[in-house]
Amino acid sequence: MARDIQLKKDWETLVDVLSDRFADGDTLDLDAIIYLIGVQELGQLHRRFKKDEKLHLMHIAICRLLEPFGYYEFELFDNEGWPHYKNVEPLPPLKAGEQSVLMKEAIVLYFKDQGIIS
Repeated sequence: MARDIQLKKDWETLVDVLSDRFADGDTLDLDAIIYLIGVQELGQLHRRFKKDEKLHLMHIAICRLLEPFGYYEFELFDNEGWPHYKNVEPLPPLKAGEQSVLMKEAIVLYFKDQGIIS
C-alpha cells in the first residue's frame, strides 16, 4: 500500500514538472508523456513528426520504459537514427488499470534516472 501511495505522489510531482515545462501548465496525460519520452529517446527534438512517426515515437518510448523490467532489449539504431528494440519477454496479460500503473511506475523510474525528479 505504501508503494502505491509513493507512486501516486511521484506521478503527481512528475506531471506537474512536465506540464509546467512542456504544456504551459496544462496537465499532460499519460500518452503525452509517453510521446515526450519517445522524442527524447530519438533525440530529434526540433522537428515536426508525421502521424505514423508519432506512433513510432510512442512505441520507442514504451520499449525504452519497459526495458528495465526485462520486456525489451535495445537492438540498434537504423540509418535514420531511430532506435529499435526486440521483445525478449512477453508482457503479462494486464487489465487497463494494471497497464496504466505499470507505465506510470516505468515513467517515474525513467525520470528519476534522468534526474528530473528525486
